Amino acid sequence: MEERVEEPVVDLHWPAEMEHQVDLYMQYLAVEKRVSDHTLDHYFSDLEQFIGFLLREGLEEFGRVTYLDVRTFMGRLSKTHEKKSIARKLSALRSLYEFLRREGWVEKNPAKEVRSPKLERKLPNFLYADAMEQLLGAPDTSTPLGLRDKALLEVLYASGVRVSELVALDVSHLDLSQGMALVFGKGAKERLVLLGSQAVKALQHYLAHGRPSLWNTAGGGAGQALFLNKNGTRLSDRSVRRILDKYVVLCAGLQHISPHTLRHTFATHLLDNGADLRAIQELLGHSSLSSTQIYTHTAREHLERVYTQAHPRA
Repeated sequence: MEERVEEPVVDLHWPAEMEHQVDLYMQYLAVEKRVSDHTLDHYFSDLEQFIGFLLREGLEEFGRVTYLDVRTFMGRLSKTHEKKSIARKLSALRSLYEFLRREGWVEKNPAKEVRSPKLERKLPNFLYADAMEQLLGAPDTSTPLGLRDKALLEVLYASGVRVSELVALDVSHLDLSQGMALVFGKGAKERLVLLGSQAVKALQHYLAHGRPSLWNTAGGGAGQALFLNKNGTRLSDRSVRRILDKYVVLCAGLQHISPHTLRHTFATHLLDNGADLRAIQELLGHSSLSSTQIYTHTAREHLERVYTQAHPRA
């Protein structure tokens, strides 16, 4: 079902207290929770839509909102939005109200009582080993940007880091002698990730022959940022997606590949080669093993496909 985005609420004036509370909440997400710019944009858009609904209903204070108001809002969304989008909006409301409750602006969280729509759990997309090798070999390593892209792809695949964790890396976070990097995951949680020999080699080449050229472009304005753009400043999440898109086009047979696909590929290949599920959980930075267990389904589907194609009596 194609989503129809509601009209922006530019014609509705937000009450000063509401606007102040949302501003403080967004600051809290950015500074204390270290939420990415991409996620902040989504959350603000979701809250803007909710506030538009409240104002049209004559509700000008968050504290006056009830469980039934939130449920009515969700019910209207169900006519025009996908379940995944509705679930994200409800999550944004729950998070906002938890913040407001902690700050003493509301007594309870009305969004907490509303049931989230049940989502179909899709198996993660991943690349087979030969396709992954093709992608890793695509960058032209005779240029500074090519060296950067080679190192970037190698790190994504070798470590399984999220794209937000990748772009936040500083040079000081690397310990190439040990083949490790310190990353900051969701909720600013620190963890060490392993890089592997090929990623270490690619990083060494980039640090020696690629990054200095890019760094000089901005006169050193990028500071310690590891991955730089052509202007010498830190790469963004969206820039990494564009870089990957460029190489996907160059690789025959590849499509619908995102940076998260490489994270899925990392986990799937580890599992296929006998890695312990709890070890994969630690490497991915999952707080719950249930988040990691989806890869067992991916591995089983792969084995079933191989069996069906190869066994005479399948």
